[in-house]
Amino acid sequence: MLFAFQKKIFVVVIALLLLQGCKFRGGKEPDNNGEIANIDLAQIQKRGKLIAITGYNAYSYFIYKGQPMGFEYELLERLGKYLNLPVEIKVESSIEQMFEKLNKGEGDLIAFNLTVNKERLKKVAFTHYLTVTTQVLVQRKPKNWRRMRLDQIEDSLITSPLDLEGKTIYVRAGSSFISRLRHLEDEIGGDINIVEADSSLSMEDLIEMVAKGKIDYTVADKNVAELNQAYYPNLDVSLEISLPQKIAWAVRKTSKHLLDTINVWIKKMRRKSEYYVIYNKYFKSRLAYARRRRSEFFTLQTGRISKYDNLIKKYSAELGWDWRLVASLIYQESQFDPNAKSWAGAVGIMQLMPQTAKHFGAKNPRDPIQSLKAGFKYLSWLNDFWKSYIPDNNERIKFVLASYNIGFGHILDAMRLAQKYKANPHVWFGNVEKFLLLKSKKKYYTDPVVRNGYCAGKETVKYVREVLARYEHYRKLIS
Repeated sequence: MLFAFQKKIFVVVIALLLLQGCKFRGGKEPDNNGEIANIDLAQIQKRGKLIAITGYNAYSYFIYKGQPMGFEYELLERLGKYLNLPVEIKVESSIEQMFEKLNKGEGDLIAFNLTVNKERLKKVAFTHYLTVTTQVLVQRKPKNWRRMRLDQIEDSLITSPLDLEGKTIYVRAGSSFISRLRHLEDEIGGDINIVEADSSLSMEDLIEMVAKGKIDYTVADKNVAELNQAYYPNLDVSLEISLPQKIAWAVRKTSKHLLDTINVWIKKMRRKSEYYVIYNKYFKSRLAYARRRRSEFFTLQTGRISKYDNLIKKYSAELGWDWRLVASLIYQESQFDPNAKSWAGAVGIMQLMPQTAKHFGAKNPRDPIQSLKAGFKYLSWLNDFWKSYIPDNNERIKFVLASYNIGFGHILDAMRLAQKYKANPHVWFGNVEKFLLLKSKKKYYTDPVVRNGYCAGKETVKYVREVLARYEHYRKLIS
């Protein structure tokens, strides 16, 4: 009997050990809120890119006059260079979904204006703080506030947290404002009617609703509230309802090496004037913010990239390309300026050389309509030219873009070099682009298979990458 009992214990112990071993081999670690993906910097480097989650708004990440911009966007570009990794940006409107996707491994970093608090520390690990701000009440001034004295305006506003008792305040779902207002209820000894807004509504959406009289109050971070006050001067954001709080980014608790590495980078960045130039650009330059918001080319509000969107859409449909891809090419060429002229003599919105413009029907290449028509005819010609060489549509686009920049002769040379040196002549990245770069070296531009001589291919390789990268931003943010 004793032996049988010991045998049962032995079996149970072995089973527990096996389960424990399975736990670590599974690649995930359990957490109070579910399972957290066990992905750290080594796995991210092996994957070959850093995936960052952020919000689409007028300060973190947006498109203005065709250019991706934003505080988080600019910092992520610099972080990517520091890590020597390309950064893929994923947009998420819900803060709770940001945390969930991070912990599931769908992103590696939440690069957003996140307040650090104890509740969130249970879910994620925060980086070294990027800045410090307070939470403020956003309320509306009286309708005739411009004709009132300052003391009269103040008399009509809430100027003390004590006066929040019984008031209805709409706050962003999943935000730190909810817990702050609940703590404030204890502090003032009274109830506040806290309403969690729809998770799709951003902080800026709620501020706009206050400004337009749809709701009376919301809470926002002071740096964001003051920006919006420049656009909606009928707002008051002077009442602070919290102590100074840290604003930081977040990673998974299992990403300890990534966290340490980002912290080293943040501390270095915060010692540079460059960091404060970027911060001031998006959070201190209130007039620039208001100007962006009023622009017809602030894509977040209008969905427009340029004044030529309708023509680009029409001609892109005829070409069979996504109009956002061509818009990215045109931004790269001229930033939509019909009077642009390059050092090489290319002119107009499509930056056509005079002979090319004339050949494809543009008598006046500075005329944007003529330039667009001729540019699309040239793109169509290049697309047809490359069909016999590159049957795959997606791959062919890269060859067309490269040819638009430097001409097809040098690209054909690079293909022949790729074939000679056992690379894939039908694939651009890592293959043909590599040999286009090598065409600046004598060994390669004097090779018998090369028919067009020396080529400084660095600009073209960069051109293709930048057009496609901007296109990805357009795809994410423009329907």
